[in-house]
Amino acid sequence: MKIRITNLSATLDDERPLEILVAEHLKLPVEKILSAQIVRRAVDARRFKGAPVKFNYVVDVEIRGKIRGKNFQPVPEKSAEIFAHVARQPEKNPVVIGFGPAGMFAALTLARSGLEPIIFERGGDTDSRVATVEKFFNGGELDENSNVQFGEGGAGTFSDGKLTTRLNDPLIDFVLKTFVDAGAPPEILHEQKPHVGTDNLRTVVKNIRKEILSRGGKIFFNAQVTDVEIVNGKISGVIVNGSEKFSTDAIFLGVGHSARDTYEMLNRRGVAMTAKDFAVGVRIEHPQEFINRAQYAEDFRNPKLPVAEYVLTFKDELRGRGAYSFCMCPGGHVIAATSTSGQVVTNGMSNFRRDSGIANGALVVTVGKKDFGSDVLSGVNFQKNLEQLAFVHGGKNFRAPVQTVGDFLSGRAGSKNFLVNPTYPIGFTPADLRECLPREVCLTLIDALKSFDKKIPGFAAADVPLTGVETRTSSPMRILRDDDSRQSVNVKNFYPIGEGAGYSGGITSSAIDGIKSAKIFLKKFLQAT
Repeated sequence: MKIRITNLSATLDDERPLEILVAEHLKLPVEKILSAQIVRRAVDARRFKGAPVKFNYVVDVEIRGKIRGKNFQPVPEKSAEIFAHVARQPEKNPVVIGFGPAGMFAALTLARSGLEPIIFERGGDTDSRVATVEKFFNGGELDENSNVQFGEGGAGTFSDGKLTTRLNDPLIDFVLKTFVDAGAPPEILHEQKPHVGTDNLRTVVKNIRKEILSRGGKIFFNAQVTDVEIVNGKISGVIVNGSEKFSTDAIFLGVGHSARDTYEMLNRRGVAMTAKDFAVGVRIEHPQEFINRAQYAEDFRNPKLPVAEYVLTFKDELRGRGAYSFCMCPGGHVIAATSTSGQVVTNGMSNFRRDSGIANGALVVTVGKKDFGSDVLSGVNFQKNLEQLAFVHGGKNFRAPVQTVGDFLSGRAGSKNFLVNPTYPIGFTPADLRECLPREVCLTLIDALKSFDKKIPGFAAADVPLTGVETRTSSPMRILRDDDSRQSVNVKNFYPIGEGAGYSGGITSSAIDGIKSAKIFLKKFLQAT
C-alpha cells in the first residue's frame, strides 16, 4: 500500500531514520514500513508557546499490507511531461527570441517534440558572459548587450537562483526535474524553498542548451532581434543585428524585463501593449547571523538549518501603497545590474552555499500609472529616470549611492559608519537616497522600515546600509495576448512569454509560461498537418 503523509514533524535533534519517524507517526511496527521518500521538507520556526524549531515533512510511504486512519492520503499519480511528436518539420522554423527561462523552456519543449527552433540571444554564451560581467564589476566597460540582464540564462543566471513560485501547477515538478537532470542539486526536488544558486545555474543553462542543440535546434549568441516583420497581421520574419533577415511563421518572445529597445520597436510596429504597475526601492544589507538569530533564536547556529530568509510586507493606508521585501538573497551580495550606460541598478545574487556572511534584500514600494502616466512606455521612462539619478548621485562612474538607515529616516546624508560594508562590487558613494526616488515612495519606505523594525528588532538600526536603486522588480509593461491561444491580440503567430512580456515573475513561473505557449503552438501545428 502506498500513502502520502503530509503532517510529519521532527525536532532538529531527532537523528532517527525516516522509517522510524514514519512508523511512530502511523503507530505501526517499523517492519511494516517498506520505504519512505521525502516529497517536501520545510523549516517550521514558529515558536508557539516556546516550541522548538522543527522540520515539517511530506513523505510518500510504502507499507506492507493495508492500514486505516485519517492522517494520510493516497499518493497522487505522477506522470512525466508528455511531448506530442511532430511527423514533419514546418516550412519555416519557429523562432525563439531570448534564452532566459521562458525562451529556454519554450525552445526545449519544441525541440523535444521534434521541431528545430532557431534561438536568437542578444547576449553572450554563459562563459563569455561571465567574463564580461566580472570585467564590468571590476571597473571595466559595460557591454550593453551582454551583462547581468542579457545573455544565456537571462537575468536569473546572476541571481540567487530561487525556484519558488506562487503557482500551483503540475509543471513545477517537471521544471525542477529538468534542472536536476541538467546538473542542479537534487535536493531542490523536495525543499520547500528550492534554490540553485548562480554558480550551479551556469552549468544548468549550458546543459539545457546542449540538449536543444542535440535535438536539431540552433542558437545564435550576440544576435539581437532588432525588428520584426508583420504582413497582414501575421508574423513573417525577424531582422537580426539590424541587417540579417530570417523568415518564420512563429515567434516566441522571451526577452526579459529589461529589453527596452525591443519594447520600443514593438510599439512602433503596432503590437498591442499596455503599461503596468511594478515596484521600486533600495537594497538593504545585514550580517547573515543577525537574520539567522532573528529567525531561529537559540537554534541559529544549528548546522542542520538552512541560511535564514525573511519576507516582510507593509500596507500604507495613508498613501494607498504597498511595500515589501523582494528577491531576498541570504548569504549573497548586491550586484551592479544595469544594462545601459549612464544608469545604476541593483539586484541580489547568491551562490548555492549562500556563505558570504551577508544577507541582502530589496525593499520596494509599488508604483503605477498615477506615478508615471498611462502611455505604453511611461513605466520604462520612469525606471530610466530613477536609474539616471542613481548614476549621478553615485558619482557618474557606476558607483552606487548608499545611505545608512538612520540618515534616510532623519533626512541626513553622509554617514560612513556601516554595520556591514556595502557589497555592491563597483564601489559606492555616500548620498541621499531621497534624491534618487520619488517623495511618495520614500515616505512609504520610511514607514515600512519602522514597521519592519518592530517585526525584526534591529532590522532598521541606524548603521544598516541601503543601496540604490532597485527598479527592475518586474516588467513595466505587458504585451497583450489572448488567454486561449496565447498569441498577441493583434499579431497572429506572435507568442509573448515570460517576465518581460508581463506574464510571470521568477525562474520557475517563466519556464512554465514558455512551456505552455510552446504546447499551444504545437497543438495548433499538429491540427494543421
